[in-house]
Amino acid sequence: MLRALAGGELFGEVWGPEPARVVALHGWRRTHTDFAGVLGPDSPGGALGTLAVDLPGFGATPAPAEGWGSGDYAEVVVRLLEGPEGPGVPAVLVGHSFGGRVAVEVAARRPDLVGGLVLTGVPLVLAGPGSGRKPAAGYRVVRTLRRFGLVGEDRLERARQRHGSEDYRQAQGVMREVLVRVLAERYDEALAATTCPVELVWGDDDTAAPLRLAEAARNRLAEATLTVCPGAGHLTPLTEAPALREAVARALGRSPASGVAP
Repeated sequence: MLRALAGGELFGEVWGPEPARVVALHGWRRTHTDFAGVLGPDSPGGALGTLAVDLPGFGATPAPAEGWGSGDYAEVVVRLLEGPEGPGVPAVLVGHSFGGRVAVEVAARRPDLVGGLVLTGVPLVLAGPGSGRKPAAGYRVVRTLRRFGLVGEDRLERARQRHGSEDYRQAQGVMREVLVRVLAERYDEALAATTCPVELVWGDDDTAAPLRLAEAARNRLAEATLTVCPGAGHLTPLTEAPALREAVARALGRSPASGVAP
């Protein structure tokens, strides 16, 4: 059942015993329900104490009033952790794709609130020189014409719809601003500032966040373990629930709140 969380800033579900020690953060154009088979009541291991939230602009949670970056999303999660629903001890954050970017920002900004991270399919490292996809030539031409006032905004929007990514075409209003801002972000400082143990769970055939990015992120983190899942693709919360569940269990065991030494 959906609940208002963080003073009504977020909506989501609370699974398992409270206070919850796990916070699940979904990917772009996804919702908290992606983690039901990993951490929810119907998961093979039964429900873990989890706050599974819809991030602003997705599912039941309204979009922000302006174009947020991942740091702004992280601040909302911080308020959740510090609020009445929070665990009162360092939590384990589970982040898929965009949710993983937010989780890393939380861990870097507030290490006192985070005992461990489980990240999957998160593009935290640039793919490398020359690997970024340039906008299509047709779109660049229309964009230039628009800049000089030679075509209208409706013509530019048609070009965006024709040449933009699926995420860009689907994003509307402020969420398009969020997407553009997040895609331009760099996470080098956040990775360097993340000191808690990190579990990386990755599909070897993930095309949205290729495995080499996980390997590069592992090398930049203070303490990280990489689990590779053959044929899992990008939507690992749906395709590799057991591997993610095991990673969460390991992260909980190493959390300072568990009383178990790393």
